[in-house]
Amino acid sequence: MTESRLRIFTGNANPQLAHDIAGGLDMEVSAALVGAFRNGESRVRLDDNVRGCDVFIVQSTCMPVNHSLMELLFMIDAARRASAKKITAVVPYYGYAKQEKKTTGREPISAKLVANMIATAGADRLVAVDLHAPAIEGFFDIPVDHLRAAPLLVDHFKQEDLSDAVVVSPDAGGVLRANDFRQRIGVPLAIIAKQRPRPDEAEIMDMVGDVKGKTAILVDDLVSTGGTLTEAAAMLIDKGARRVWVAATHAAWVGSPAATEARKLLNNSWIERVVITDTIQVPPDQRNEKIQIVSVASLLGEAIMRIHKDLSVSALFH
Repeated sequence: MTESRLRIFTGNANPQLAHDIAGGLDMEVSAALVGAFRNGESRVRLDDNVRGCDVFIVQSTCMPVNHSLMELLFMIDAARRASAKKITAVVPYYGYAKQEKKTTGREPISAKLVANMIATAGADRLVAVDLHAPAIEGFFDIPVDHLRAAPLLVDHFKQEDLSDAVVVSPDAGGVLRANDFRQRIGVPLAIIAKQRPRPDEAEIMDMVGDVKGKTAILVDDLVSTGGTLTEAAAMLIDKGARRVWVAATHAAWVGSPAATEARKLLNNSWIERVVITDTIQVPPDQRNEKIQIVSVASLLGEAIMRIHKDLSVSALFH
């Protein structure tokens, strides 16, 4: 159903997802020029009329993170200056989310600064999927719709025989996420305790729960370097797990300097399957038989239509 006052734009971070969202709503992505000048500065121009329209800008702030973020900010500003009625930043993957607190002196709280920038640019609302730190919702003084990918991932896994499954949290910080996942499936929970001596490095410590002879499903919000999950998988096999699967929302390794190493770690690990969503686009050359992709386009499309029609979005949080 095409809405005459609804506009969906996309930056260069994940245009396929924006087109999938628009297609599900029987629409097309609105025309825009999103590129760069010869000197490297981002260039944005909205080619469709947005005066009095409800504008949704789909842009994950993934690699290259700073460039993706600037595209988002410039598109928001362009829509505001073109007299859009409402502007919603649809940020499936929110970059800088792991920098939501100070871990030592003289550090910024980068996730908060990014929130300020998005609001200052002119966004009236933010839609995100599985923020690394839920407290980031409180960094915004505009409404935030924090959607969950768990129902989509669970539906994917329910196509398998899960009679011997156990859901595993790879760290104490992810227990609530893993517990929600296992309740939806109806299986036990195990927890791996770890410490992180340096950023992006994890040292596995111990585990609570029984995985012997079971299919262990590691649940996390993102896969970055792959180190945490591959070490966790090795520990689970050592504890007697029959096989290890991974369910995660964001393929944060894509485009990163550690991308090659992350893929190598995953390919050579005990992990048999990595089920990931398309909040970050995984190029065909970075996919293999281990990686399965679940689309969040329907979830985001439903959220966009509910926001546009001033309907409740709360039902999508569960």
